[in-house]
Amino acid sequence: MWRRLIVFLLVLLAVSSVASAQDSETSRQARELVHRVAPIYPELARRLQMSGVVKLRATIAPNGSVKSIEPVGGNPVLMKSAQEAVTNWKYAPAPTETRELIELRFNTPH
Repeated sequence: MWRRLIVFLLVLLAVSSVASAQDSETSRQARELVHRVAPIYPELARRLQMSGVVKLRATIAPNGSVKSIEPVGGNPVLMKSAQEAVTNWKYAPAPTETRELIELRFNTPH
């Protein structure tokens, strides 16, 4: 039990995300993220001591839910976990649909 809690906390600390600039198709100001779900560090990545950055482009509906996600770059072993987490993110409502470029950094837990 304690080991799982420690691993969870390490993963939570190790994984950081930055919702950076939006595409030029939308407004210049990034949409506010109101609920973030941390990705689960994949077991294969843990065994291989793999780290890296995954970049995704998410389409956000006016109600703030993630409508779709496109992979932009990053390690395929980490990609699925990143996509599953971002699917559950929630953004602040806005008058129109927006697209956000998201970077998730996976650091090897110790």
